[in-house]
Amino acid sequence: MNKVIVIGGGAAGMMAAIAAARRGARVTLLEKNEKTGKKIYITGKGRCNLTNACETEDFFSHVITNGKFLYSSVYQMDSHAVMTFFEEAGCSLKTERGERVFPVSDHSSDVINTLNRQMEKYHVKVLLHTKVEQIEVGEDQQTPGVTGVLLSDGKRLPADAVIVATGGMSYASTGSTGDGYRFAKKLSHTVKEPVPALVPLTVKEEWCRLLQGLSLKNVSVTLFSEKKKKLYEGFGEMLFTHFGISGPLILSASSYYVKKGKKEPVSLVLDLKPALSMEQLDKRILRDFEENKNKQFKNSLDALLPAKLVPVIVALSGIEPEKQINEVTRQEREGLCYLLKQLTMTVTGTRGFNEAIITQGGVNVKEVNPSTMESKLVRGLYFAGEVLDLDAVTGGFNLQIAWSTGNLAGISAAG
Repeated sequence: MNKVIVIGGGAAGMMAAIAAARRGARVTLLEKNEKTGKKIYITGKGRCNLTNACETEDFFSHVITNGKFLYSSVYQMDSHAVMTFFEEAGCSLKTERGERVFPVSDHSSDVINTLNRQMEKYHVKVLLHTKVEQIEVGEDQQTPGVTGVLLSDGKRLPADAVIVATGGMSYASTGSTGDGYRFAKKLSHTVKEPVPALVPLTVKEEWCRLLQGLSLKNVSVTLFSEKKKKLYEGFGEMLFTHFGISGPLILSASSYYVKKGKKEPVSLVLDLKPALSMEQLDKRILRDFEENKNKQFKNSLDALLPAKLVPVIVALSGIEPEKQINEVTRQEREGLCYLLKQLTMTVTGTRGFNEAIITQGGVNVKEVNPSTMESKLVRGLYFAGEVLDLDAVTGGFNLQIAWSTGNLAGISAAG
């Protein structure tokens, strides 16, 4: 009976512990916090978007980094298997817009409680307030093997296998402080520099600050590199903030910005009316102008735009605010259409790890066997979840990565 130690009581760690214990291993899960699942608790604004019910083939198109590495683990436990796991364990689920899956209760605590109950059911020993100092390996220099862990209080715990599921660097208050990267480096693994991802963007334009608090739905966004190469295109919701922009659409865009564009200026083009072509939008504006022909231009856009956006668009349009509507030229109107379809901002960077949902970067997947999640450098050492250089867009895909890799690591470590 294999002795398995799991470091980290997040999504990947708990799933790994359950998978190993179900296969008869004696499992101890070590968590440095006072409880398990701290990061799960805050995901999806406390509702926990725990997976995405898209077809498994479609799943990989939502992965930004190292999608191919995930084939074995995801096909072993895809989103439908995850949903079955939770429902059979007593956590009822529902699927919302964009195939996003949540607990029916809208409480992330139900997801955590389900995992804790499953660990109890399979006799996983959970040690809280327990910090690992280092992973210990045997003397064999050719292919060293794991022998156990050394805790920060000096105590040693022996093990046949150790699963590192310590998370990334995002939301450090939940315990993601990069411990796993330290363990990996000490055991000769390379770590791709961790950077914040699924994170709000900072922008140069001052007018953005005037829109602080304004939320826009059903808009589309395109990111372009300096050489006009398209980095990302998406549709959804966004929010203006005191530093720039945020919201689900922007968070997804940010991961592509971080991956491809951070070394050069990147422009973000916002289409405020993606459902209308330039021609249709012009007809719509003409209709509004017809109804407001005796008004000034600055008072003519209320039916078309949110009140907070009107003065900004008026200022950017270059049309004299006091101009009578019936005096606005066709050329000026066309310029206004173009502005509404191509409102451009300059992305200057991202916010930090404290506002990032996930980490991009991590343990180099080339040094990990994708069929088992075992290190290619150290026998009996496994990695799962965000500690690996894997990430995806918003919508439940990152938690799916955690469940899939955790499950495969647990099965493999059980022997």
